[in-house]
Amino acid sequence: MKVLFIGCGDIAQRAAREMQTRHKCFGLRRQPDNLPEYIQPIKADATDAKQLISVASEGFDIWIATITPGEFTEQAYRDSYLAAAKSIADSIAELQKAPRLVLWVSSTSVYGDLKGGWVNEETQPEPNTFSGKILLAAEKIIQQIPCETTAIRFSGIYGPGRTRLLSQVLAGKGRPSSPAQWSNRVHADDCGGILAHLVEHALSGNSLLPDYLASDSAPVTQHEIRQWLAEQLAVNLVEEKVKIGSVRRCDNSRLRSSGYQFKYPTFREGYGRLIKDRNFAD
Repeated sequence: MKVLFIGCGDIAQRAAREMQTRHKCFGLRRQPDNLPEYIQPIKADATDAKQLISVASEGFDIWIATITPGEFTEQAYRDSYLAAAKSIADSIAELQKAPRLVLWVSSTSVYGDLKGGWVNEETQPEPNTFSGKILLAAEKIIQQIPCETTAIRFSGIYGPGRTRLLSQVLAGKGRPSSPAQWSNRVHADDCGGILAHLVEHALSGNSLLPDYLASDSAPVTQHEIRQWLAEQLAVNLVEEKVKIGSVRRCDNSRLRSSGYQFKYPTFREGYGRLIKDRNFAD
């Protein structure tokens, strides 16, 4: 199969690494320099439908969109997620043959604030931030494409190069135990693994569901995870009160029921590996 990664950043590269022996992987970026050797680079702008139509004419079986905005602003989100979703939909509408599958990477921010309650794919999304609202609007555009489509809603991604929490703990920044500030996360390796898994699941004859919540199996409070990390790193924490944003706990049962086995099922395995490898700035 020919797999087109639209926005071929870190997560896409991790997915392609797992898929390279079974599929031909292509990475579409504005600046496709320095992609791994197992990804054939394509220079194009995902938000430009004319460019994307030209690329799509080469005939790709699977499209995987992992869009990344340039900054965390409403306009940047509109110019990336919404523009890319519309470009993808318009491009596929022009093709004589639609791709077999389109995967769209989204975020659990579409759920909004559940006051610490559990969410799953049956939970009605009620985003309360500009990012969640734009991501949900982009999902709806993708859902209208006349082929099988699936949105993968990742929670907070961590891993090599994504070690902000570790840096805060090393700086001694703790959080109070009350009120409970629940958080959810997923390791970058699992993000790539989940995308590769869903592709193979579909190619094995299984119909994918419209969306999958992709988070590890252990939602945890900021107090608990920081205390655990402080013990591993032998540092002392000073509890800081911060404004609590949207709080929820993510249930990944649908994803696990599809057969996916997490490489890092909880924060302990994931952060433990980062600490063991000293794969962070201290």
